[in-house]
Amino acid sequence: MLSSRYGFNQKGFTLIETIVGMVVLAISFSVLTTLIHPVAQQSADQLHQVKAAELAQSVLNEIQNKAFDNNSDMAGGRLRCGETDAPDCSTDMGPETVSGIKETRATFNDVDDYDGLKYGPDEDDEKEIKNSQGQPLSLYIGYSMSISVRNDANYDGSFPTTPLPRAISAAKLITVTITTPTDFLMSFSTYRANF
Repeated sequence: MLSSRYGFNQKGFTLIETIVGMVVLAISFSVLTTLIHPVAQQSADQLHQVKAAELAQSVLNEIQNKAFDNNSDMAGGRLRCGETDAPDCSTDMGPETVSGIKETRATFNDVDDYDGLKYGPDEDDEKEIKNSQGQPLSLYIGYSMSISVRNDANYDGSFPTTPLPRAISAAKLITVTITTPTDFLMSFSTYRANF
């Protein structure tokens, strides 16, 4: 009756109505959060996949611009390993050791030098992905990359344990595998023919 004596009516929520409203609001926010989180995760995965594709394409382009084999003409054209009157193609994959010094990515001169190259947070040597000059690529923090190169004359992805000379001198399969920060694994492959 106090309110009517002073000429104004009190209107509003009671304490119980306010508490019930807060509980309903909390439940609705938790439902919205559980619906939005997977969508946000999926959009992040797509961004990581695009960045992985860009990185892989860049590395594949770098590798494709190298000579087919260490015993081939580095200028690309006059002397191809495995031909008549030319040296055999090398069977060793990975960087060569010249005068006791192992090649680094900056000095790689043929496709198979890239075999076994790995970058990533779990690697002992290369914790972060770097460009061909050895500078870290800050766009790819948390990504991992591994490269394999194999002789594959049949273009079928099979790698015989004792390949014939023709299998060594015809084509190499280059595979770049990128792992995104959300552990999504993507493999990109191309062939480098002996030409």
